[in-house]
Amino acid sequence: MKQSDLVFLLFVTVVAFGICNADKLKMNYYHKSCPSVESIVRDITWSRVAADPSLPAKLLRLHYHDCFVRGCDASVLLDSTPKNSAEKAALPNRSLGGYEVIDDIKKKLEQVCPHKVSCADILALVTRDAVSYQFGRSMWKIPTGRKDGRVSKASEALASLPSPFANFTILLQQFQDNDLDIVDLVTLSGAHTIGITHCTLVARRLYNFTGKGDADPSLNPNYATTLRTMCPNPINPKTVVELDPRSSLSFDSHYYEALNQNKGLLRSDAALLTNSHSAQIVRKLQNPHVFLAFFGRSMKKMGDIRVLADAEGEIRKNCRVVNA
Repeated sequence: MKQSDLVFLLFVTVVAFGICNADKLKMNYYHKSCPSVESIVRDITWSRVAADPSLPAKLLRLHYHDCFVRGCDASVLLDSTPKNSAEKAALPNRSLGGYEVIDDIKKKLEQVCPHKVSCADILALVTRDAVSYQFGRSMWKIPTGRKDGRVSKASEALASLPSPFANFTILLQQFQDNDLDIVDLVTLSGAHTIGITHCTLVARRLYNFTGKGDADPSLNPNYATTLRTMCPNPINPKTVVELDPRSSLSFDSHYYEALNQNKGLLRSDAALLTNSHSAQIVRKLQNPHVFLAFFGRSMKKMGDIRVLADAEGEIRKNCRVVNA
């Protein structure tokens, strides 16, 4: 490793550990109350991912959408009621998936360790294990002890979740509002190395970027041509496209390679190249070893956002409803 790269690595490592709620969480929180929790979560998750390789992307998105609204309190898992429209009902969340995996794990844990393990901790663990499946080992450690929230509002999700159309300034501010920094922004955007999205989210970049029937000039022309073939106009709202071209099922650093070729699919992806510091981080994260190390650190940091502990929350018996 070049000396400049080593200095950069050491610098970002310090930054990535900046602010967290470590005082509320700890490693092996369940070692007495439910010692088998992590093996149960891992075994069920790996079994489900083996059957459905699209699950890691779905669970990453579910965890991300949870933590950016009210913190990592599993509020995204709550169903709406006749008197309340929950986060699930918000437009950005209507395409979320993976809930059934959480349900299966919760059901098993309630049999083995009744009323001990929170849905918020399950969501953090299942996300880590889903991503880790292809590597055959846990890719980062997760402190536990989160409690589940009792409030979930669709309006808060609309206001809090970063938009795929956002520019760099807005994205960075939303991350900083959650005690995350520019390194976390670029690193967590790497979750787009897996998964798909709908053509409706890229249509304007392809067909009407400035309102004059033009394409986004920052988009690689050859890639734009390919995307127009995959997402013909008029756009079919059901048509999907890979977030990371030809690499949507492999968790790797290819996202950054594509981004540096101006093949970032969403405007929020392309926005990472519009800031010099961010663009430098993008270049560094093309190294797969650096990316995987940073991603684990940023996921731990995100998993600490405004967590609830002790009497601040509860341990739901069913992740979809608050306790009676």
